[in-house]
Amino acid sequence: MPQRPVTINGKRHVIEADDAMPLLWVLRDLLGMTGTKYGCGAGVCGSCTVLENGRAIRSCQTNFSDTGDKSYTTIEGLSAAGDHPIQKAWLAEDVAQCGYCQPGMILELRSLLRSKASPSSAEIDAALSDHVCRCGSYPRIRKAALLAAKSGGGR
Repeated sequence: MPQRPVTINGKRHVIEADDAMPLLWVLRDLLGMTGTKYGCGAGVCGSCTVLENGRAIRSCQTNFSDTGDKSYTTIEGLSAAGDHPIQKAWLAEDVAQCGYCQPGMILELRSLLRSKASPSSAEIDAALSDHVCRCGSYPRIRKAALLAAKSGGGR
């Protein structure tokens, strides 16, 4: 099996894995980073979203061979103390129910806020449209996203 260097949450790793192994399983099974969730396995639900060089991607659809020398951020790497403005907005707006979708949505929102500091509700809805929240917390998610934008959530 090939070994590849990859940077995850600011730390360089040399990982040995099959080229066809999805990044999702590299993160969860080989590195023990279970914040990234397995949902559908087809890139449709968004629960496996991570940031690749700051851009939101589906880790279940990214093969290990495609990671190259890129940098990835998982929910564990967003803020060691859990005090990123997006995380704080999530708490302030009581978004949490089951929590399964939240890591992916939070990282998708971070990607959006890095490219557009003050998105409209419609732009937030569009960015998160491919994310499934089984609990239906969408109104609170939008409120938290708007609050995060006001609080510098793109940092």
